[in-house]
Amino acid sequence: MELQIIRAQEFIRLGPRGRIDLEASKEILAKLAAVCWKRGINQALLDLRALHVGPKPVFSPNDLLVLVNTFREIGFTHRERLAVLYSADPHHRARMFSFIATLHGWNVRAFDGFEEAVTWLSGAEPEHSEVKTDSITRATKVPVRQLKHLQAAAKARAASQPTIQIKSPAGPKPEAVQPKTRRSQGRPHAPRWQPSRPVRAG
Repeated sequence: MELQIIRAQEFIRLGPRGRIDLEASKEILAKLAAVCWKRGINQALLDLRALHVGPKPVFSPNDLLVLVNTFREIGFTHRERLAVLYSADPHHRARMFSFIATLHGWNVRAFDGFEEAVTWLSGAEPEHSEVKTDSITRATKVPVRQLKHLQAAAKARAASQPTIQIKSPAGPKPEAVQPKTRRSQGRPHAPRWQPSRPVRAG
């Protein structure tokens, strides 16, 4: 048995119907932000399950970006959490909207389940959410130098260095001097004693 305790919090729920365009979406978000500010609530749920999804997407990616850029104008702050709830998203517009908003620092998530959306609004992170973007990884160009280029550069540096030649002055060569041994320093060599051979008388 798995038991989950979800701390309930008050949140604003707004559910539009029919089909909406960009201007209507701005009005809906502005109304939602005004109600949150009036009641002192930082959690809002935008229920899009009753919207009619046509064969072609209504919003382009540029429209979604324009809508996200108007968050501050319509009254949203970075303290608010906005959960976007959908039942079908064949054109990925709800998820794209939450993704763009998250990249710009807003607390927006898209969910296809009511329980996950309420769990996220209450402060506990769901196990599987539609959009999770904690950090953005940017590609960094790393210069790669080939071995041939390094060898050519080394040869160029060696060729540019001046060569120094040392010439000895003309004249007789000094005589070679035998180095004195430690034994010969200070006193002369003592003759070695050799045993004499007996002389036979003849």
